[in-house]
Amino acid sequence: MPITDTMRAVIARGYGGPEVLELVQVPIPVPGPGQLLIRVHAATVNPVDLVTRSGALADAGLMTPRASTGIGWDVAGVVAAVGVGETDVASPFALGQNVIGMRDLLDRDLGTYAEYVVLDACAVALNPGLDAIAAATLPLNGLTALQSLDLLDLTAGDTLLVTGAAGAVGGFAVELAAARGLRVLAQASASDEAFLRAAGAEWTVPRDAPDLGAAVRALIPGGAHGALDAAGLGMRAVAAVRTRGAYVTVTGGAPPIPLRGIRVHQQWISADGPALARLATAGLTPRIADTVALHHAADAHRRVERGGLRGRVVLTP
Repeated sequence: MPITDTMRAVIARGYGGPEVLELVQVPIPVPGPGQLLIRVHAATVNPVDLVTRSGALADAGLMTPRASTGIGWDVAGVVAAVGVGETDVASPFALGQNVIGMRDLLDRDLGTYAEYVVLDACAVALNPGLDAIAAATLPLNGLTALQSLDLLDLTAGDTLLVTGAAGAVGGFAVELAAARGLRVLAQASASDEAFLRAAGAEWTVPRDAPDLGAAVRALIPGGAHGALDAAGLGMRAVAAVRTRGAYVTVTGGAPPIPLRGIRVHQQWISADGPALARLATAGLTPRIADTVALHHAADAHRRVERGGLRGRVVLTP
């Protein structure tokens, strides 16, 4: 168990720019039945953290407005306590084990930007030996890519367009799709082509192609069997999909209209410990832009907002 009964955590006090992020001293949370207390070694800064902090998610009705909000989804760390209770089932986790997990509950007092976090055991997987900083980049982005591919339900040999392929979700999607035997066409800038080819992309198409549908169909007659739209291009990506194909977007807002019998899906992430365990052993390529101390979380948000990063910024308590 922890030596002290308090910890440092970063919360958003109200909504706004990075200046609303505040380092606070709070009681260490106590795990209940079916939960784990994890000592945080690394927590990733994701775009969803920025829109949570800004108040955009509350404005969109995706979470209840709060005076203060916990920030952070991804975590890699060590099991510090296992919750017990009469409704608890036998936990596969034990004290001291290295784990990876994800928090998918938005409106909570504490997130993973903290020295400790409580997660449901079903949202956690054993870390098979990955560096904690690299492991922390897997949960949100890796599960988003994995669950999106599951929704597309393509067959080995089918063709897949991945937009925003050089991003965190897109990069994992390329690797996972290639591992499933899909033929991947990656949309990204020329400077990322070598990375995407190494990740398993068979073709690339320019990020600034004026007509994405035409560019894809020039390489894949009739269009791709499916599109994983990590860039949120909407109908521009749908235009690249063949009739009665499949499309999935990982961004919010209204999904595209399902023209030409295309199956249109909107992926909403959910925690999944067993799936995360498979990702942790899939040999995915983590990309880390920088590591930053917990008390510099506001500076990390400013860097992510400026854009241009290849990889994630990771906080280390």
